[in-house]
Amino acid sequence: MVKDYKLDPALLKADASLETLGLDSLAVAELLFNVEDKFKITVSPELVPLATLGDVVRFIDAHIAAQHGSGPTQAASTLAPPSV
Repeated sequence: MVKDYKLDPALLKADASLETLGLDSLAVAELLFNVEDKFKITVSPELVPLATLGDVVRFIDAHIAAQHGSGPTQAASTLAPPSV
């Protein structure tokens, strides 16, 4: 996220508002497309309220776990620093 959206890594906390980070719905959709490619999953097209970075990470983790039949994933550490 830091590279793609030119974000300060210090701002990437689980409770960081997507709006505060400057990520609108189009940016979040782009992020989810990138996640689909990286993790070889299909993200549900349903509208899900994603207000914080933590919401996004949990949403992605749930999709990865469901589609790969595993427990918690490494998506959180891939998308944000260890503090998330």
